[in-house]
Amino acid sequence: MAHHTVKQGYLDLADRLNRHPQGAPPSELLYRILEMLFSEREAALVAELPIAPFDVDRAARAWKMPVDSARVVLDELASRAVLVDIVDEGVTTYALPPPMAGFFEFSMMRVRDDIDQELLAELYYEYLNIEEDFIKNLFTTGDTQLGRAFVSEDSLPMDGSIEVLDYERASRVAATASHIGVGLCYCRHKMEHLGRACSAPMEICMTFNTTAAALVRHGHARSVEAEECLDLLQEARDRGLVQFGENVQQRVNFICNCCGCCCEAMIAARRFGHLHPVHTTNYLPETTPELCTGCGKCVAACPVEAMHLVSANDPAKPNRKAAGLDEDLCLGCGVCVPVCPENGIRLRARSRRVITPVDSTLRTVIMAVERGKLQHLIFDNHGLTSHRVMAAVLGAILELEPVKRSMAAGQLGSRYLEKLIELKTH
Repeated sequence: MAHHTVKQGYLDLADRLNRHPQGAPPSELLYRILEMLFSEREAALVAELPIAPFDVDRAARAWKMPVDSARVVLDELASRAVLVDIVDEGVTTYALPPPMAGFFEFSMMRVRDDIDQELLAELYYEYLNIEEDFIKNLFTTGDTQLGRAFVSEDSLPMDGSIEVLDYERASRVAATASHIGVGLCYCRHKMEHLGRACSAPMEICMTFNTTAAALVRHGHARSVEAEECLDLLQEARDRGLVQFGENVQQRVNFICNCCGCCCEAMIAARRFGHLHPVHTTNYLPETTPELCTGCGKCVAACPVEAMHLVSANDPAKPNRKAAGLDEDLCLGCGVCVPVCPENGIRLRARSRRVITPVDSTLRTVIMAVERGKLQHLIFDNHGLTSHRVMAAVLGAILELEPVKRSMAAGQLGSRYLEKLIELKTH
């Protein structure tokens, strides 16, 4: 790729994105993506925005411009789904979402003629799948990741032998969301432009709550009721897709219905599986040896290649095969269960329960601590962080396990935080 001169606004924006706990390693490809999504002036302005949500007054102060002028810029960026505008009781706050799951996806969730989506798809593919730095940074750094697998509810045993909590069910997310939006699957839309898309449903990418409200308001997603969303979730399960969503218990903002061939999370799970890029469910498939014929249908269904055929160790039939499982790779999604023609696979509980952060604040703080970026989260952009945001972040820090609380205090170099942790411990 020929080197091109990058203007300062894009350099500053790339630096701003990389301060987020998720990160976005700078590269020529990233700069070209940003040039397609932002004007140079917009890039320079967005680089001055805080990581935490903010209102128009804070943006105006950061930009040193009148409030009305700042609102025009913010609303234009929100209309293109570069920013998310959150309206609550007539008060609007804004947030710059991370690239994934964020403005990268939003740019491909509908067909647009204001940008060259074919070129954008090519740049995304090269940045995410060829360079690898972004995907490694997103999916393999730290113990706490952005997304988690949901269990396929059709695969759960009917006898109630395993306990499934509400937050583990995608259907519960849909049934309790304040808003639901459906758009094009970013991953398959991107692959369609590259001539590599599979036949899985395209209009099946789901957003919820305030994110859905913003995307629907600006035409990037279609508003649906819970009943239609539940039907789409069932269609995804019928097609053997993995339901992959935000790694929180409360106020989940997205659920993707993922195939193994197009979707970034599943590709990452195959490439970096033993680094656990996707949080698993609390379940594992278990085969009944006497029922397994070695047909391989479960192997074909598994999106992350955790299922494989091994010797059945049958002295009478030395060439006989049976299904084997790499538990360390398995997502516990359960898509293998219904494809078994002998009903020989069922889910069981994992020996250790998987911990899901309660909300996005706690998850973001944990990710920041694990990635050494907590200082960016708190001391961000010219002291613009509000007392309310600071209180939420400090509250999340105090809820961390002892080792991570100590890591947080060390990163901040804060005697105040050390004292709070000491009090919490005692």
